[in-house]
Amino acid sequence: MNILFLPHPPHLREPWLKDVQEVLGSRHDLTLFDEQAPWERQFAGVDVVVDQGGAHGRRAMADAARTVKLWQILGTGFEKFDLAYWQQKKIPVANTPGQSSAVALGECALMFMLMLARRWHETQANLERGCSYTPIGRELEGARLLLIGFGASAKALAARALAFGLRVSVVDVREVSEAERRKFNLEKVGKPGDVDRLLAESDYVSLHLHLNAETHHILDARRLSLLQPTACLINVARGALVDEAALYQRLSEGRLAGAGLDVFASEPLDPKSPLLKLPNVIATPHISGQTDGTSHRRAECVATNIDRIARGLEPVYRIDV
Repeated sequence: MNILFLPHPPHLREPWLKDVQEVLGSRHDLTLFDEQAPWERQFAGVDVVVDQGGAHGRRAMADAARTVKLWQILGTGFEKFDLAYWQQKKIPVANTPGQSSAVALGECALMFMLMLARRWHETQANLERGCSYTPIGRELEGARLLLIGFGASAKALAARALAFGLRVSVVDVREVSEAERRKFNLEKVGKPGDVDRLLAESDYVSLHLHLNAETHHILDARRLSLLQPTACLINVARGALVDEAALYQRLSEGRLAGAGLDVFASEPLDPKSPLLKLPNVIATPHISGQTDGTSHRRAECVATNIDRIARGLEPVYRIDV
């Protein structure tokens, strides 16, 4: 199979490109896309396109992809991808499933919770001042954690939260099975209509949703106002799930205890963003899913689909059907 890889800039390619190359081995021929070379010639005879991150595909590429049997996104999210146009061109599209990054996302969310509970920024300031024994932190044991969305990353966080003794509740559009309730010792299980009530009862709220028209600003000013002043928000999913202006206002006025944020409405985040100046915000630059384990698992998903296409089978993880 002839594979064309659409990469991020050089400083963001690894380990993603290397892992795909290693997992594919010598079974298929992989070529790196050259932005400066003629597109028509590069797409000629290509069987599968691997789009790193799902943000590189353009309509002119779809027009040139006459022989392409699969457009494979190397990532889970596809909100920056013009799926409707690829459907119009009848090019199958697949992503890598949430399970590939679930461990990384769950660990990062728990890290945010621990850092907020121990008031990380204040500890660092006190170290620099030579001030010991303060601040007084909080324990996670017994705290109430609400997971909005109960897919793979939420389950990864729930498993880790269980080990820390948190009381976990979830909201999801689907039915949560009795086996899942028992496995994660879920205290409460609700549907989207229960979000307001459960927000008001929670000490930590963690978002685990895809971004779409229905979930955009799912935590708006009204819903943020339902949170207790002692509560903390965790977001390792998508920035635009939250109204950032309303979040900043509540954090800066002390009406919300803290936030752990890996994603933002506009990325990269402006280094002068007022959010970064708040002592009750822990922020990272969209790295929650960026681990060696995630990269290898995603590469294996990509290789599975390419091998299936080579055997004349339908790809798994399709998002255009």
